[in-house]
Amino acid sequence: MSAGRIRRLLRRRRIRTVTPERRDQRTNHARRGKAGGRPPAFNAERYKRRNQVERGFNRRKQFRAVGTRYDKLAMHYSATVTIAEIMDWLQAKPDRPHS
Repeated sequence: MSAGRIRRLLRRRRIRTVTPERRDQRTNHARRGKAGGRPPAFNAERYKRRNQVERGFNRRKQFRAVGTRYDKLAMHYSATVTIAEIMDWLQAKPDRPHS
């Protein structure tokens, strides 16, 4: 499915996109002028927060038991996720101040 189709589908469902538009798509919009439609709004701060969340999920999935959900009981799985989060927290580097 193309990026344009995905964005249209999200707009129909009233879901705001957070991802930036690809460079080739921006060129396409410019080439087509008004017929190219309006470019999607992009909020860099929201994108940064979304990216942080995605990276957090990816770090959790580095733990094989979390990524494949070996545990059958929800209570055991929750405990495994908690242990993974604690280990991630212990290895975390403090955020650098913005310059």
